Amino acid sequence: MREIDDDAIVLRTYSSGEADRVVVLWTRAHGKVRVIAKGVRKTTSRLGGTLEVLGYVRVSLVRSRGDFYIARHVSHLERFATLRSSYERITAGFAVVEMVDAIPVDDVVDDAFFEVLVRVLATLDNPDYDPTLVPASFGLRLLDYDGSAPVLDACANCGREGPLVAFDAAIGGALCALCRSGSPLSPEALTLMRRIVGGDLAAVLRSAPAASGEVSSLVHEALEVHLGRRLRAARSTAPLGPKSP
Repeated sequence: MREIDDDAIVLRTYSSGEADRVVVLWTRAHGKVRVIAKGVRKTTSRLGGTLEVLGYVRVSLVRSRGDFYIARHVSHLERFATLRSSYERITAGFAVVEMVDAIPVDDVVDDAFFEVLVRVLATLDNPDYDPTLVPASFGLRLLDYDGSAPVLDACANCGREGPLVAFDAAIGGALCALCRSGSPLSPEALTLMRRIVGGDLAAVLRSAPAASGEVSSLVHEALEVHLGRRLRAARSTAPLGPKSP
């Protein structure tokens, strides 16, 4: 039997049978794994409180049939109590893990990416940071990780420096007036996205800038185009931006 001892973030859970639960984990050294937690829905289960979505845990697993593992032991590494005490923060956390769960390749293994995911959840757990733009900021990091970061310094279609007035995820980013398609892009939203990707993220997350809703919507659109699927939790954190005329 193949055994795994690893750190993990709980991405998703769903019921199986009368008392079991299937848990989807993103692990530090083994990428995405699917785990059967036997008897976890019983009140006497020792695993019941440890395999909750957004949990940062240490797991001991043993290989079962097919692609599944069986959970033998689980312990908390971080409970993220502040994150769980706020509707806005926990909603943002659900959006983040939904993005990770949507990554199509199950066997991606990258310790640096795992550390980014842990830091994002720690940011949501920190009361000094506003949660509004955390999912969008992580989404931009995820696009960059996959080599699909949107072009923000020039027109993604013709290369003109500007002015950039629109955003089209299918084309690859910001567009000038001659190439405009997709959604309108305000100067404030463009500046905010440039700050996020340019190293000013900590300052951005200490407040909720006026263009936060617009940026969240545009990044959400880019993620759905890139991943080829709808992101329901992420959609709930992305207020609708201005509509095209």
